[in-house]
Amino acid sequence: MPKILNFLLLFATLLFFWVWLNGSLAQDVLVVGVIASFIIALIFRKGIAVFSDLKPTPRAFGYSLLFILYFFKELVRSNLKIAAIVLSPALPLNPSIVRVRTRLKTRMGRMLLANSISLTPGTLTVEMSGEWFYIHCVQVEATSTEAATADIVAGFEHYLEVMYG
Repeated sequence: MPKILNFLLLFATLLFFWVWLNGSLAQDVLVVGVIASFIIALIFRKGIAVFSDLKPTPRAFGYSLLFILYFFKELVRSNLKIAAIVLSPALPLNPSIVRVRTRLKTRMGRMLLANSISLTPGTLTVEMSGEWFYIHCVQVEATSTEAATADIVAGFEHYLEVMYG
């Protein structure tokens, strides 16, 4: 798709949502919407980075849906685990920063992995350095890099590899 067509499509989409969310066709709303949509479309005229590395295949689309389901499963599981720790009178904490390795090659895949880890309670991605992630965990059970990678990264990575490679 030519660049001007990408720009116009993004501009029109942004303006549509602006008007829809504002619920008004008043002149001042339209003027602000046109200006904001134009600036945003200008900034992202080369495309939106979220989709730049996404493999546009039916399998990747299916895995995207499965990734969302897996993420919510992990979100519930980790919330229950943290709740059990907090409610326990002994407060069984074993915090540590663990180093894990990812097989993901794309920047977007790695960013989604880091954010997915950080969004689940009890873990926080502290640093990304190439294929290595440094993750703070409230409760560390793994004793090796391989075990920590399997515990924390492998589930998310399974879906992200198909989506982003």
